[in-house]
Amino acid sequence: MSTIRLTMAQALVRYLAAQRVEIDGERLPLFAGCFAIFGHGNVAGVGEALYQQREDFPTYRAHNEQGMAHAAIAYAKAHFRKRMMAVTTSIGPGATNLVTAAALAHVNRLPVLLLPGDVFVSRAPDPVLQQIEDSVDGSVSANDSLRPVSRYFDRIIRPEQLLTALPRAISILTDPAQCGPVTLALPQDVQTEAYDYPVEFFNERLVRIRCLTAAEDELAEAIQAIRQARKPVIISGGGVLYSGAGAALRTFAETFGVPVCETQAGKSALPWDHPLQLGAVGVTGSPAANELASEADLVLAVGTRLQDFTTGSHSLFSQARLLSINVNTFDALKWRGQGLVADARWALDQLTRQLGSDWQAEAQWTERARRLAHGWRETVQGVTSRCEVPGAGYLPYDAEVIGAVQRSHPDSARHDIVVCAAGTLPAELHKLWRAGAAGAYHMEYGYSCMGYEVAGGWG
Repeated sequence: MSTIRLTMAQALVRYLAAQRVEIDGERLPLFAGCFAIFGHGNVAGVGEALYQQREDFPTYRAHNEQGMAHAAIAYAKAHFRKRMMAVTTSIGPGATNLVTAAALAHVNRLPVLLLPGDVFVSRAPDPVLQQIEDSVDGSVSANDSLRPVSRYFDRIIRPEQLLTALPRAISILTDPAQCGPVTLALPQDVQTEAYDYPVEFFNERLVRIRCLTAAEDELAEAIQAIRQARKPVIISGGGVLYSGAGAALRTFAETFGVPVCETQAGKSALPWDHPLQLGAVGVTGSPAANELASEADLVLAVGTRLQDFTTGSHSLFSQARLLSINVNTFDALKWRGQGLVADARWALDQLTRQLGSDWQAEAQWTERARRLAHGWRETVQGVTSRCEVPGAGYLPYDAEVIGAVQRSHPDSARHDIVVCAAGTLPAELHKLWRAGAAGAYHMEYGYSCMGYEVAGGWG
């Protein structure tokens, strides 16, 4: 077996640079590069390795760790989880500044690779600058605060550990069900330790993002549940966007006359002006969506984790049978719902084919949905359409500002991307922003983290 001698940090960066993903027939790097703030614990090892690999693995300098992690998360969200970035920090406050961002990525099921420096494994210089000492557990460092908010956590205490840790990390980052933040804590002495790695470990590798298909009995039970429904409503979540299921959602809705409403993460999967688009649902929802959700006999929740703002703390559609399509079993079984564990696009395509032409939502229900959706679009037009210059002392309110921003571009709904997070404005944008293309609405409301929109816009 042919080997190459590299430091752990060199091997790490070289491996990340070799990962590829195929998008629309084009093979691209899985990682667009690394955001970095260099300090105590990541200069001599990771910093040197990034510099050596700068031509094919760019490094972007930042000035706030939480902000650069938010930018990396936004990059992944904008690429529908198919591409991502790494982030490296120093040992102490640099590492703990990542905790909020990691929690955000964890909640929103978004991939980001966190590479914080860590204290010396040898403990030769102990304590070191920025080290948090624990008088009852010598193995603890500041990085352990990232464990609860990481989908996968590992501390690399031997350079050869990369041979197992890195494939595991990539598998979690690209797994539709387990996707989220991965933390590899990098002790600063181990970063510079050398090892004879197999050359083939660094060969260019195409990462395939799996499409999860459902068990036959689950699919049959889901079809039976839908056939029994007369007044169904679809709730479109972020999983619809991540699986590229917008067209499948539209086909299902049009074929069977089922109205669609959307979560914060799922907004833009179906264009704002589609006749069956009821708009936002839940606490920040439209009257059209919430009226029908409260009367539906079946709620088909597609790719949503059904958090409290969507369900009205389980009060909005508690009268309905709940059928959840989700790649994550944990999410699919929430609120005692019937789960269909599968990729959103695959599931909607299968349901459309197997339901055939012998089932439809009640004609009166579909017609009512169209009428309410049309009425809501007219309401949005009315509250966002002020064009005259206000008089002295007049302050515009949110809806007027949103309307003015959308009118600033002739085809804003299809070409602009609105980015926001936390506070009051997300509620207004959820209802009033007209998103005409997938990804045109970029909201961080899963963790409601203030400040995300600043770094998120950059990402």
